[in-house]
Amino acid sequence: MIFDYEYFKKEVLTLTGINLSCYKEAQMKRRIDNLISKHSVEGYDKYVFCLKTDRKMFEEFVNHITINVSEFYRDRDQWKVLEEKAVPELIQRFGRNLKVWSAACSTGDEPYSLVMAMSRHLPLSNIRVYATDVDKQIIGTARKGIYSEKSIAAVPADLRRRYFRQVGNEYVISDEIKSRVEFREHNLLRDAYPAACHLIVCRNVMIYFTEEVKDQIYRKFYDSLVLGGLLFIGASEQIMNHKDMGYFRKSAFYYQRAT
Repeated sequence: MIFDYEYFKKEVLTLTGINLSCYKEAQMKRRIDNLISKHSVEGYDKYVFCLKTDRKMFEEFVNHITINVSEFYRDRDQWKVLEEKAVPELIQRFGRNLKVWSAACSTGDEPYSLVMAMSRHLPLSNIRVYATDVDKQIIGTARKGIYSEKSIAAVPADLRRRYFRQVGNEYVISDEIKSRVEFREHNLLRDAYPAACHLIVCRNVMIYFTEEVKDQIYRKFYDSLVLGGLLFIGASEQIMNHKDMGYFRKSAFYYQRAT
């Protein structure tokens, strides 16, 4: 048997359910090769054996390839648009009980930011955010709601005072915010998508996928949105063929289901 990258991708799919063929190969292969080198493992076959027998290495690997980089209110100007325009428009159009999905939510910074942003316009009791990620370990971290000062640096001062408690060098988010988020494990490349969403937030994730996979995911997001619902993406992302899919581009990072 040839223990090349194709072999490795098949083994990873069996072990984790993550299809590495959906990611940009040069970029992902470089990340994996660096991780293998870090542990001084020789060859993909020996690294696969390590993943099967060493729980810590397995969890490190999943966390590494799912690229969990996040922070509260990342790209603050985009969140200002969400607070001042997008959420009020959605409430006016659909009412106070909005269905919101934070896809590929990582360590929870994004869904918790959503709850706080929406709290400018709604009582917390009306807010429910469905948050998903492929990495079970990172979901556990998100549920704890403990962050560094750097992670919460962009949180508006009044919300920071109201919803965070400092414990040593860390900040714990309040239970009243945590209770408004439902975390679940979900694979964007494999699992069924929730239906009838008014707002979907998926930011700074699609840049790692191939163009074909991006297209498939954006079409699935379209199917998950109600007519008039919004998709909020990252600052460095765009949907090139959004008109063909049925989206209306409201701004550089907000797309509305138009048909």
